Formats: sequence, structure tokens, C-alpha cells
Amino acid sequence: MTTTADISRPRFARMYRKAAARADRRGASGHRARLLEGLRGRVVEVGAGHGLNFAYYPTAVTEVIAIEPEPNLRGDAEVAAAEAPVSVAVHSGTADALPLADAEMDAAVASLVLCSVPNQGRALAELTRVLRPGGELRFYEHVVPRSQPKRAIIQLADHSGLWPTIAGGCHPARDTGAAIEAAGFTIERCERFGFRASAVEPSVPHVLGIARRGP
Repeated sequence: MTTTADISRPRFARMYRKAAARADRRGASGHRARLLEGLRGRVVEVGAGHGLNFAYYPTAVTEVIAIEPEPNLRGDAEVAAAEAPVSVAVHSGTADALPLADAEMDAAVASLVLCSVPNQGRALAELTRVLRPGGELRFYEHVVPRSQPKRAIIQLADHSGLWPTIAGGCHPARDTGAAIEAAGFTIERCERFGFRASAVEPSVPHVLGIARRGP
């Protein structure tokens, strides 16, 4: 298995660990559990961060290939992998160039990562490539609001570059559900709900669901 170059962002890694811990205390851990419920077989998780999802994988999963480009987070993920209830192998890599063969995975997990990949279409095309026909994509992402004025405010923060600069490349104005469908997946289930990741942040819409690759 080949690897790609690291993307070292130590400041972002420190910020992300703290932000993720706050979000989990406010309910994100429950979202992670629902995201992974019922998974089985071989799974690739893109943008695995420091491995917060690993504890929630069901034992029907035979192997998790966890891809993370940031070396500080990847080191933490390796520690978390050793304590996971399933076999987890952590690798360097990016979502748009997965170090996997065509159609070798039964399922893929994208958890709060498709907001920050440089090109959503390319990342989703890679997930399509490595999934077997009929394979599942499990997704948990924050998305652009539907209602005004919050939608316009989020779009301004995104398109001005202000928020992506502050938040390590996060693009809050993406319509990730539409991007998943545009990539050729069929969305079988999708919950949409507001979630406030910390007491000082506004509630923003999130989607959590299952999509399936076509034959």
C-alpha cells in the first residue's frame, strides 16, 4: 500500500482535538455511534482525524483502513486504533488519492471531512472507485443552511475565505448531500438536524445518512 505526502498542520490539530471533545460532550458522540451502526466487512474511513470513531465500529466490521494526512492527528489515531474493538490500520493519505485498489472495500465512512477536502467531486469519485458495486457510504457532515439570512451569512464567510482560513480549510457552505448524489450514489437514508458544537457557536445543519454505490 503506497502513501501520499503528509499535510502537517500542528496548530489545526491542537484546535481540532479541543473542538471535537467539546462537540462530543454536546452529543456528537451519539451521532458517531448512529453513523457506524450496522456496518460490516472491510471499511475505509477518510479523514479519520485522531480516531474518535474507532470505538464505535461494530464487531461485524472485519477491518478498517483509516486514512489521515495530518501526522499529529495520525499519531493519536494509531493510539486509538490499538484500543478499538475491531482491527484498524492507520495510513497516510488524502481523500482524493486513496491508496486502495478498485472495488476492494465494502463500505466507506466520511465523518466531518467532506467540508474540508479541496475538491468534493474528486474525493467522492475516489470513494466510488474503491467501493464494490452496491457498497455503502456512511456520511456525517455539516452543510449549508436552507433558510435566510443564515444561508447568506455562511456563504459569505465561506466564499470570502475567512472561515476556511480560520478553520483549516473547512467550507461551511457546501451542499454535501447534493454532491453525494451528483457523484452517482443513491441516498437511502438521510437525517437532517441542527447541532451546536459548542456553547458559543450557532446551530448549523448537519446530515447523517447512508448512500449506496450503483452496480
